[in-house]
Amino acid sequence: VQLVESGVGSVQPGGSLRLSCAASGFAFSNYSMSWHRQPSGKELELVESMTPTASRTKYADSVKGRFAISRDNAHNTVYLQMNSLKPEDTATYYCYTWFGGNWGQGTQVTVSS
Repeated sequence: VQLVESGVGSVQPGGSLRLSCAASGFAFSNYSMSWHRQPSGKELELVESMTPTASRTKYADSVKGRFAISRDNAHNTVYLQMNSLKPEDTATYYCYTWFGGNWGQGTQVTVSS
């Protein structure tokens, strides 16, 4: 199982960014996927999750209305669209699959002027 996150790492407040997570090694379309984040020195938190049929099941209150998870089962990829970014969104973002509880390596997002 491999999960590889990608996305430009630095953006100004109010800006937008899209993270991608390319999955391989399992039947991607059969499993829920999610994004999590961990600010430096703080605990890991769930950002958003999505079922195999692309229903958004959970999201953090702090990102409501600003972030949106999506998936492309044909290309084994899950995305996180992040809009109206704030400095407090600065964190390492991780992709996660419910298949075996596997994590990506993480990608750093920094929101700063």
